[in-house]
Order: sequence, then structure tokens, then C-alpha cells
Amino acid sequence: MLAPSPRRSSLVRLLPYLRPYWRQFTLALVLAPIGVAMAVLIPLLLGRIVDGPIAERDAGGVALFALLILLAGAVDAAINLLRRWMMTRATSALEADIRLDLFDQLQALPLGFHKRWESGQLLSRIMSDLGLLRRFMSFGLLMLIMNTIQIVVVVSIMVAMHWQLGVSVLVAVIPVVAVTTYLVRRFGIVSRDVQDRTGDVASTAEEALHGVRVIRSFGRVPHAFRAFDRRAMDLRDSGVQRMRLAAVLWTLLEAFPSALLVVVLGGAAVAAADGLLTLGQVVSFVTLLLSLAWPVGSLGFLLSFMREAQTAADRVCEVFDAPLAVVSGTKRIDDPRGAVSLRGVSFRFDDAATPTLTDVTLDIAPGETVALVGGTGSGKSTIVSLIPRLQDVTGGAVLIDGVDVRDLDLRQLRSLVATAFEDPILFSMSARENLTLGRPEATDEDVADALRVASAEFVYDLPWGLDTRLGEQGLSLSGGQRQRLALARAILVRPRILVLDDTLSALDIHTEAEVEAALKSTLVGVTGLVVAHRASTVLLADRVAMLVEGRIAHVGTHQELLATVPEYRELLSADYSIEPELAEEAAR
Repeated sequence: MLAPSPRRSSLVRLLPYLRPYWRQFTLALVLAPIGVAMAVLIPLLLGRIVDGPIAERDAGGVALFALLILLAGAVDAAINLLRRWMMTRATSALEADIRLDLFDQLQALPLGFHKRWESGQLLSRIMSDLGLLRRFMSFGLLMLIMNTIQIVVVVSIMVAMHWQLGVSVLVAVIPVVAVTTYLVRRFGIVSRDVQDRTGDVASTAEEALHGVRVIRSFGRVPHAFRAFDRRAMDLRDSGVQRMRLAAVLWTLLEAFPSALLVVVLGGAAVAAADGLLTLGQVVSFVTLLLSLAWPVGSLGFLLSFMREAQTAADRVCEVFDAPLAVVSGTKRIDDPRGAVSLRGVSFRFDDAATPTLTDVTLDIAPGETVALVGGTGSGKSTIVSLIPRLQDVTGGAVLIDGVDVRDLDLRQLRSLVATAFEDPILFSMSARENLTLGRPEATDEDVADALRVASAEFVYDLPWGLDTRLGEQGLSLSGGQRQRLALARAILVRPRILVLDDTLSALDIHTEAEVEAALKSTLVGVTGLVVAHRASTVLLADRVAMLVEGRIAHVGTHQELLATVPEYRELLSADYSIEPELAEEAAR
């Protein structure tokens, strides 16, 4: 992935993406002056035809000059066609390259980044901002270069033909440049606001669409509409403000050549009367000035386009500049056993006043299953996220087979550790593709075994079985079905370490009992870490670690903690009666 340098402007920092397409871009830059030369040549030929064949009544000469003018126009048109074809292909590929790197960056960024950023803001960067950059690179940038060259060349020729008139044109340009600079700067500020508000609208729409069932069930459709309407109207107001500035800028630059033409015509008439200019030179001079109408008039559009592209580049580079907190190590474990050790682990979120975990120490032997229990906010899910390095510790270390996970190759680490989360995430693909996400080469027999353990054979009853598309986020399935598929997906990986983050919470008691019975056989030989809220889930574990306010307060077997830790009994008492356990323990 290309890493944009933070020392330059964002638009310039993205130019290295043109490197694979430098031939097309270079050829387009070479063709640009030729196109300008053809555009300038036509007014000069017109002057020559007036002073020559027309003045001498030479019909053959007129036809020859007409043919030359026609040829110059044809060459100009052919160059424009070739240049646009090359740049469109190159910049479309460039847009795809940046989009792939941006997606790769988003996948590599830590969870804390995604918690701080709204998904709509990220989507607007990866879609609309990159589209804007592509359009500027393919059209706006070259047009800006060509128009600037044409303005410089034409004004230089006008100064050479009659320096007084040429200098008057330069003097008239100065206040226009000053006003244009101010308007372009203001346009850039408003453009940033428009693009940010576009992301806000996208976030609001996405959130409302994903939560449409909740919104309808609470009768809050009008409330959701008002929230969307408020952001949509803010976007409209910013858009109107931007277009107001653009209208002033474009009008100024389009009217300027026309106003200047009146002055130049008067000056040229006086110069011709004094014999300083021939009639043909007057025609050339005026035609040259008219040829500036498009380059000067389009500057308003191109400069505002450039500012929009600059803003888009700034927004894209904000993602590229976000620090990668989780960077792959290089070490590998040749013969993994699955021993997990937490040594003085501490963790604090970036915006948190207090740490989530403090000095957590826990050793899990290969093949052992440990249950993590604790109240809400005690840090259970945080510990689960530290083992596969979804987040990194801020103190201490997490070891697998004695190797710090920060030193391990990320690919191997995440092949050793499989996690099934409480909130199961399924993708808009077939059930088979969702199941084999972590192990694409799995056979049908492997898939069937994983589905049996997770009690998820219901997929065979779907309209097209395993090939049935589940839809976005798997919302066509119930919560329990999604959890069972997510569990089967984790089991299918055949990891050395299996992490279950309260994965059975959405299952009914009968299905939970079936899954737990199957998991007991599956966890044999596999190191397990189970986040548990139910006493029945705790029974899967060999030992239990109880977390209190980010610290491990007690470690022992289920029976030991039941007998000696009142807080543990109270924690599990909501859905579990301890009397049978105590009676069984007393009988022993």
C-alpha cells in the first residue's frame, strides 16, 4: 500500500498513484501544448489571410489558408479525443488503486478508529470523494494546465504585437486575480462543509435503514424522518452557499473577457488608425482575445473543481494518516500448542478517563477451557479482543506459547485464534460462503461437522440450502440462527484457541443444551476462553476467572467459587439455582 507523505498537500500526496500510468499522463502533458498551439495558430492564420490573400484578392490563397485552418482544427480535435481517452482509462485505474488501498487501510485500522468514525463518513470518502478525485485528475487537472498555458502564450503574443494593449490586458487581470483568489479560498471552506455533511446524511440514512425494525416497532418513523430531514436540509443549505460562491466566481470570469474586449477593440482601432497595426493584426489581436474567453471563463469552474478535489484528497488522507495501532509482527510458531498467558495486562480506551483492565494475569494451559464471568463493563469482551489483536494492550503482554502476540505474524495469529462474538456478523453472501470465511478450503464433511456441533443444520432447510444468500447482515435469519452460524464458522476453522464471547446468549435453553453438549467434545484438545453470563455456559469450563472492575478477583473451579465466593453465587443466581450444586458438593 502506498503511504502518502504527511509533509505535502493532500492532492500532491496522492500523485504517486499516477506512477504506474506515467506514460499516459506524460503523453497527455506533451499533447497539451500541441493542442494550445493549434488553438493559437488559428487567430494568427486569420490575420495572415486578411493581410495577404484577402487584401490581394487571391482566391487560391484564401482556399489554402482555409484548408490550413481546417487542418489545425482537426488536429486540435484529434488531440483532445486522444488525450481524454488516455486520461479516462488511466484515472479510472488510479481511482480503483486508491480505493483498494483505502479499503485495505480501513481493514487494518484498530477498532477504536471505527468506534470514533461514522460509517457514512467513511463510505462517502471511499465512494464520492474518490469519484471527485478521478474526475479532476482525468479532466480538470489537464484543462487547468492547458488553459494556463494558453493564457500565458496568448498574452505574450499580444504583448509582442502591441505592447501597450498587451500590458493593459495584464493590468486589468490583477484585480480579477485577487478577487478570484479570495472566492476560491472561500469555496474550499464551504466545499469541505458540503462533503462532511454529505457523510452525515449517508450515516443517518444507513443507521435508519439498518434499524428500520426498531424504528417501526417504537412508532418513531416521524422522528427518524425529522432527523434525516434536518441533516438533508443542512446539506442543502451548504450546497446552496457553495453554488452561490461558484456563481459569483464563474460570472466574474465569464464576463471579464467580454468587458476587456470593448477596451481592446477601442485600443486596436486607435492603433490601426495610427498605422501601428495592420487590419490583419487587428483581426488576429481581437481573435486571440476571443480565444481567451473559454480558458478564462472556465477557470472559475476549474479552480472550484480543484478546491473540491483538494478537499476530497484531504478527507481521503485523513484515513491514510490514521495510525495503525496493530502492526503485524514477523515471528511464527512452528508447532503451536495453544497455551495462553496474560501477564499484567492493562488496557485503556483512547477517550476513557479510567482503564478498562488493570494488571490482569491469567494462565490457560493447552487444551484447557476457562470461563470469564463478571458484571457488565468488567472487561470480559476487552480481554477477548486482545488475544487475536483486534486491539493491543496498553500495558503488560498477551502470550501464546510464550510468544508475545505483538511479535507474531498476524495471519498466523488469526489462524490460531477463532472468535465467535455475541453480536454475530453475517455478510450478504451465501450460507456456505459465510461459514467458510475463515477456511475457504473446507470440505462438505467439515462444514457438516461444524453445523452439527453448532446445532445449525437448519441451513439445509433454507430454499437453496447452503447456497442460499442470507442478505445484508443475515437479517433473514433469527438472532439464534445467526449466532449458531457464527459459532459454526469459528469451529470450522479448527483453531488451536477458540474464543466464545457470550456466543450462546440468543439460544433457547433446549438448543443451548444441545450446543453445549456438542461443544464439550469439540473443546477437547482446544484451548477455550468462554465469556459466560449463564451458569449453564460456565459448566463448559475447567476453571472460572471472575472479573471485578477490570481485575481478576477470583480464579477456581465452578464448585470452588460457588462454595467460597458470595459475589459469584449472586452473579449467577439470576438464572441458576445453586442449591443442587451445593448439595452435590456436600454429598461428595
